[in-house]
Amino acid sequence: MMEMMRLKQVIFNENLCKSCELCVEACPRHIIEMDKDKLNIKGYHPAMIKEENIEKCISCGFCAIMCPDTVITVIK
Repeated sequence: MMEMMRLKQVIFNENLCKSCELCVEACPRHIIEMDKDKLNIKGYHPAMIKEENIEKCISCGFCAIMCPDTVITVIK
């Protein structure tokens, strides 16, 4: 029997991010971090999940709930 692939996606609207790091603190898997190599249009380092860590995401949505600027969308 073919195993079903679990599709999940976490979308960051980088230009809204103010680097408050509430999403970093809220993530139970500790996979969200600030992108130190990038600045958004406001001059902040936006939140991100590295490609190799996305499979660790459990789609709980805590990051999106905690974000005061609705930067994050979690699709289960």
